[in-house]
Amino acid sequence: MTLILSVNTGSSSLKISLYKSAPQISLLLSSSTSSISSPKTAFSLKSSSENIDTINLTDVQQINDHTSAFTYFLDSLKHQVGIDINHISHVCHRVVHGGDFSNPVVIGDQSYHHIEELSDLAPLHNGAALSVIKAAVSALPHAKSIAFFDSAFHVNLPAHVSTYAIDQAVATKRGLRKYGFHGLSYAFVLRSVANYLNKPPSQVNIITLHLGSGASACAIRDGCSVDTSMGLTPLSGLPGATRAGDIDPSLIFHYFSDPPHTAARMSHDPNLARDVHVTEAEDVLNTKAGWKALTGTADFGDVVEQIRRGDNDKCKLAFDLFVDRILHYVGAYFLTLRGNVDALVFTGGIGERCSELREAVACAIQCLGFVEIDKEKNANIDENQVVCDIGSCVIGSGPEKRLIVCHTDEQFEMARQCVVEKIL
Repeated sequence: MTLILSVNTGSSSLKISLYKSAPQISLLLSSSTSSISSPKTAFSLKSSSENIDTINLTDVQQINDHTSAFTYFLDSLKHQVGIDINHISHVCHRVVHGGDFSNPVVIGDQSYHHIEELSDLAPLHNGAALSVIKAAVSALPHAKSIAFFDSAFHVNLPAHVSTYAIDQAVATKRGLRKYGFHGLSYAFVLRSVANYLNKPPSQVNIITLHLGSGASACAIRDGCSVDTSMGLTPLSGLPGATRAGDIDPSLIFHYFSDPPHTAARMSHDPNLARDVHVTEAEDVLNTKAGWKALTGTADFGDVVEQIRRGDNDKCKLAFDLFVDRILHYVGAYFLTLRGNVDALVFTGGIGERCSELREAVACAIQCLGFVEIDKEKNANIDENQVVCDIGSCVIGSGPEKRLIVCHTDEQFEMARQCVVEKIL
């Protein structure tokens, strides 16, 4: 029996799925470790077999970083589930930033160091992914470790989209351009929505919103990414749980100016200047911003719950701000696709679970010819169904600009590519 392990490393989480590759890809079990590096690390493991009990643990003392989280998973696999890890032939790793890599690569010294060099461009993810890759290579030396890059889906962005209006000699030398991310999710969504619409992926035009702690938007024309909201790093574009999203680049200097409003005079009066290190600025914009900075919580579910109770203006501000920024991209990408849009697709943890956010966006874009949202369908999404249409009419009976929720599965997408593209 050949087993494939798909590893999705987040900034403070680790999601792992184990698949059997023959005669077809089938899920054997999935695991999730959350709140890594916090006192309340939670671990869960759920098998597709009724003969194996679900494991749900909190305050797991043995887990204090991503490496120990991966080790804990393997120990659970061996001692509590009874799976021989020697049957694992491939370990697929989601790596956020792959630079110019356009395809998955087998991990070796050269590819490992290349990913390591890109860590500064994805500070919340690449480092954590590398630590798990190192642990996997050590614990499973017989298996082939493969890196799958979120940026690869956008590798062929048009030059006028990927280029920044800066000195191109500097930009080329340092690789300063738009890369885009969430590519594994977008690849899964594209294929799933194309199947639902009964079209080949090469004929599908969609605007996809991957909304979660990290959030982005993507315009897909004829099955290819033609624009996306994240750029050189995952920081740009939509705000997230702790990310600022798009800001005026000079804001960070004013943020640190003391006394206030002195930043604008820095070039004229050196005595007023303050050194702002890149790491300090990135730390603020990546980890001390987003709706956590606005509301005090990084959990968007908590934000929405407080709005439901009607007792938190800060949460209402964060919600409205998020909707506003989403609409900016939907409108822009509608023009990018020249109005030829099959569907607006919601995916990601928030996109799949927050009916209020979907309704707010859907109501705003009716003026663009999108189908009216069906509130009952929107409020009762079937989590066991990959694609859910939340429009008020069926395909063929009304506007063809659909409203769709797609339950994305980045782990499955990696395993599928591993088999289909014959990396096995």
